[in-house]
Formats: sequence, structure tokens, C-alpha cells
Amino acid sequence: LTGTLYLVDLAGSEKVSKTGAVKTVLDEAKNINKSLSALGNVISALADGTKSHVPYRDSKLTRILQESLGGNARTTIIICCSPASYNELETKSTLEFGKRAKCIKNSVTVNEELTAEEWKRRYEKEREKAARLKGQLSRAEAELERWRRGETVTKDEQVNLLETDDSLLSISTTQSMSSLATAGSVTASTVGIFAVGAASVATTSSTIPVLAANVEEWDKERTTLYQQLDEKDDEINNQSQLIERLKSQLAEQNEVFNHARKDNENLQAELNRLQQDSESSKEEVKEVLQALEELAVNYDKKTQEVETKSKANENLAQELDAKLASLNGIREELKSLHEDSQTQRKHFLDMILVLLRDVGDIGSVLGGQMNEQKKPTIENLDRTEEEFTLARLYLSKLKTEARTVTGRLTDLEVEKVNHQKVIEFKEKELNESRLLIQQYEGKMRSVLETMKELEEKKRNLERTYDILNEELVKLRAHEVVTGTGGSTSDVQKELNQLMEQISEQHQKQLTTLRDEIYSKESQIEMLKDTLQKLQLSYSKLVSDFDKSKKEENEKSSKLQEMILQHERREQTKQDLKDLEEAVSKELQTLHNLRKLFVEDLQARLKSSQKHPGTEEDDLGGSIAQKQNISFFENNLDQLTKSHNQLVSENADLRCELQKLEKRFRATMERVKSLEQILRDTKESAMTDRKHYQCEVDRIKDAIRQRNLAKRTNTAQIVKPIRAGHNPSTITSTPIPIIRGGSQSTEP
Repeated sequence: LTGTLYLVDLAGSEKVSKTGAVKTVLDEAKNINKSLSALGNVISALADGTKSHVPYRDSKLTRILQESLGGNARTTIIICCSPASYNELETKSTLEFGKRAKCIKNSVTVNEELTAEEWKRRYEKEREKAARLKGQLSRAEAELERWRRGETVTKDEQVNLLETDDSLLSISTTQSMSSLATAGSVTASTVGIFAVGAASVATTSSTIPVLAANVEEWDKERTTLYQQLDEKDDEINNQSQLIERLKSQLAEQNEVFNHARKDNENLQAELNRLQQDSESSKEEVKEVLQALEELAVNYDKKTQEVETKSKANENLAQELDAKLASLNGIREELKSLHEDSQTQRKHFLDMILVLLRDVGDIGSVLGGQMNEQKKPTIENLDRTEEEFTLARLYLSKLKTEARTVTGRLTDLEVEKVNHQKVIEFKEKELNESRLLIQQYEGKMRSVLETMKELEEKKRNLERTYDILNEELVKLRAHEVVTGTGGSTSDVQKELNQLMEQISEQHQKQLTTLRDEIYSKESQIEMLKDTLQKLQLSYSKLVSDFDKSKKEENEKSSKLQEMILQHERREQTKQDLKDLEEAVSKELQTLHNLRKLFVEDLQARLKSSQKHPGTEEDDLGGSIAQKQNISFFENNLDQLTKSHNQLVSENADLRCELQKLEKRFRATMERVKSLEQILRDTKESAMTDRKHYQCEVDRIKDAIRQRNLAKRTNTAQIVKPIRAGHNPSTITSTPIPIIRGGSQSTEP
């Protein structure tokens, strides 16, 4: 048996404003209040009894007291509170805490732990007890059966239940004593439980006679066992206290060891870091020394270079003075050349203006993107070359626009012809389907008219049939009355037989006529169904045709947009090629001009050295060439900018082209699927039309054959019977009877 005892001293919940705690005392007060609030939450949850979750893990205190509060334990709480008014709030909260704790009810059981041998022994005893009880039960059942059968059972044969109770009581007492002897330790609560159990056993077995000596021996043994239990409890308490002290010392030693190990690891890491820092500082010192050596060497080299450069600068200054003297002469020559060039440029600009006006008129006639393009005009004399290059670009765009316009016109004409052919084909199909429907409607009208005529003929034939039957009956009755002199009874019998035969024939003819009417009505319904199906197929064809026409128009518009975008792309490509060619030409001319300028400058320098008087002329020409070069450089910058812009536009158009190609593929697939659907609908319509035509022909043939049969087999009366004439005698000739258009004879 095992047990634990917890003695917990709960600190008081005090307010910081009253105690004035600071620093570590304040931290301790916070922790105390936090643990006490967690304990209050646990006690309120246990006192409520409805909550499924109890927060034992909110603090260490509640985790330690988990068994004491809501487990297998007997808990006693002593509440200390102050009666002073100063501590009114603390006293009230403490009393409420005790009130809530009082509501908790624990169920206490003995913590008994048995070994495997003890469990085995207990199992064998219980098995023997069960076997004994089974034998007793079987004997009692046998005795009960004998009593029920009416037999008498003697006292010796009767089962004695008191003996079994005594044996069971002795077994239970020996088991309890053995368990008490083998147990190592037991708590005070378990001792009380076992004392109560012994008293109950004594009360239950009061009917059994027990010897006084045995009772005294049992009391002595019990007192000795209780003394042993008390001694064992003291030893267990001492050992548990010793174990707790050793555990606390071990925990302190472990904490000291862990702290020392952490300090050692930190020191080792610090040492490694310092070693790395020292190595890196050594490398940095080496690098600094190498850099200082290199700087000293470079300083010596630079001083030598400075001396050489100073000497070269002096020589260049002397040459510059000489060149400045020659430059003044060249400037005067440049002024005269500039005036001549201005006159030539004005004449050249007049000619270009006329050409540009003509080109602008052509662009306005072509339209398209040329209307958006700015027309080239020469507004400034200083920017003639720039305007000239723009005019070239404008002419190249005019060429490409003219080509695209011609190609677009041809494509549009071809598409127009194709669309007209498709529309004509669709209109022909629509007209054919309309004609077919009109033919079918006319055929249905003719069939209905024939049916009406047949019904009228049938009614006329029925009327004639009824009249002839009545006349025939009268004729036979007259012949029977006048020709034979027999008795009236025979005549009456013959008349009744004739009337029955006539009624039977009439009923047969009516049934045949009704069958024919029903068949005709079913044929009419079938024809109506086929007509409705054809009308539905016609409406579907018309709706499909309209949808296909709309989709074709949408696709044609989308196709035109895509063609325009493709043409624009091709046009931009062509413009880009022309622009690249123009840029390459301009670059080539600029390169040639630079070469000429360098050669001319070298020649002038040589000639100036030979002839100092002509230096001014050379300088004037060089200045004009410099101006031309600066102009060409500006022009080149503009061309490069326009080139970059066109390249970016080309990239955007390529991205758009991929998207448009995907859309075009999707539209083409949709067109193919719609064409396939149109073919399927046409085929189904043709099959329905053939089937309908065959059905109509079959119905016509059947009606025609029936009409012919009726005409050939109808009864023809040569001479009608009138009243007042002498009728002829009855002969054995057959009487014609009409039955639905066929003839039959009866003797």
C-alpha cells in the first residue's frame, strides 16, 4: 500500500498598495498572486461540477495539488483571516475561497499495490471459492427439483448454507490478515477503513459462535500489527523526507553543474572568437604593409611621369601659340566660304520645298496611317539636313503604305467574293428547304382533302346500304306472305332469322368501317408528327443559318481587324528596315566625312608648314567641316532615338501578334466546328426529307389501291323496287351484301 502526504503553506493574497513592495519583493508578490488566482480558478471549476476542463496546468501549485484537489485524497484546508476592518476585502475573498473549496467532494479509495505472486494466490483462492459455490448451487438446485417433484428430503440430505457462510467468512478474514501482514506500509485512512470492515464482519457473523480465546488472540495480533504499521509509517516518512532532501540537493548540484557547463561553453566560444579576430588582424596588417610598399613604388613612378609631362606641356604650349596664329587667318577665310554656302543652301531649300509639297499631297491622298504622320516641312534653314532625312523617312512610309493599300484591296476583294459565294450558297439551301416545306404542306393538304372525300363517300355508302337493307326486308316479307300459304309462326321465325342476319351483317360492316377510320386517323397523326418534326428541323436550320451568318460576320470583322494589325506589323517592319538603311547610310557618310576631315586637316597642316601664308584658308575650311560634323552628329542622335522607339514598338507589336494569332486559331477552330455541325444538320434534314417522302408515297399508294378496290367491288342496282308493282318470286340466287367496299354472297 502506498500513500503521500502534502503539507502546503499558502501565502496570503496582499495588495501592493498596502504592502509597498518593490523590486524582488514585488516580483514575488506577483508570482504569489498569480498562483493563488490559478488555484481559485481550479477550485471554482471543481465546485461547479459542470465544466469538463479543469485548468490544472496554469501554475506549478495547481499541478502539484492536482491529486489533493480532485483526485484520490482526503484534503483538509485551514483558513486564516483577519477580523480587522482594514483587511475587510482580503478576509471576504479568503472566506469565499474556503466556501468554494468546501463544495468539492473527493472519492477516496485504497492505493493497494500487489505483486504477481499475491495476485496469483488471490486468483487461485477466488477460483476455489467459485468452484465451491458452483457445487453448492448445483446441490441446492437438485434439492429444489426434488421438492418440486413432491419428494421429501431429509435434514441430512439438505444443503447447509450456514457452513458455506462460515467458510467464506474465514477465507475473507485470512485473506485480509495475510494482506495486512504482507503490506509494507499503510496510511491512516486505510487503517480506519479496515477497522470499519472488521466491525462489519463481526456484526454480520454474530450468529456464529466464536471462542473468547480466539478473540483475545486476534486482538493481540491486531494491536501488534497496528504497532508495526505505525513503525513502518514513521520509517516511510523519514525515508521520504530523506529522499526529498537528497532530491533537492541533487537538483541543486545539477543546476550548479549546468551553470558551470554553460559558462565553460561561453568562455570557449569567446576564446575562439578572439583567436579568429587576432588572425584576421594579422592578415590586415600584412595587407596594409604591402599596400604601403606599393604606394611608395607608385609615388616614385608618378614623380617621374610628372616631370616628363611637364616637359611635354611646355612643348605643347609653344605649338599652341603657333596654331593660334594660324587659326586667326583661317577664320577670315571661313567667313567668305560661309556666305557662299548660304546662297547655295537657299537655292537648294526652294527646290526641296516644292518636292515636299508634292509628297505631302500624295500622302493625304493615300490616307491610312499617313494622315497621322506629320508631313515634312522645312521651317528652319539651320535644320535642312534633319528635315531632309525626315522627308526620306516619309517617302519610305509612303511606299510601304501604297503597297499595303494595294494588298489590302486585293485581299478585301477576294474575301468579298468568297463571302458572296457563301451567302448565295446559304440562300439557295434556305430556298430549297422552304420549297420542301411548302411541298410537304401542300401534300398534307391534299391528303387531308382525300381523307375528307373518303369520309363523305363512306357516309353515302352507309346511307345507301341502310336503305337497301330496309327495302330487302320489306321485299322478303312480302314474298313470304304472298307466296307461301304456311302458318304464321313459320313466317315469323323466318322473318326473325332474316332480321338477325341483317343486324349481324350491319354490325360487321360497322366494325370494319370503324377499323378503317381508326387506321386513317393514326396515319393522319403520323403525318402530323412528321410535319411537326420537319417544321422543327426547318426552324432549327433557319436559326443555325442565322447564327452561322452572324458568326461569319463577326469572324469576318475580326479577320479584317487581324489583317489590319498584320499589315501594320508588316508596315512597321518595312519602316524599320528603311530606317535602318537610312541610319546606316548616314553613319557611312559621317564616317567618310570624318576621314575626309582628318585627311584634309593633315594636308593643311603639311601645307601650312610649307606655306605659312595659306594657314588662314585651311582653318576656315576646317571650321566649316566641324559644323557639318556637329550637324551630322545631331542628326545621328535623332536617328538613334527614333530607331530605339521603333524597336520598342516592334516588340509590343510582336507580343500583340502572338495574342492575335491565338485568337485567330481559336476562331478558325470554331468555324470548322460550326461547318461540321451545319453539314450534320444538312445530312439529318436530307434523311428526314427522304423518309417523309417515302412515307407520303406509301400512304398515297395505299389510298389509291383502296379506292380502286372500292370502285370494282361495289354493288350495282339495275332496277329499284317501287311500291305497287308485282314482286317476283323468291329464288335461290345469292343476295349481294356490301361489307366495307367488298362483295360477299349468302345463299
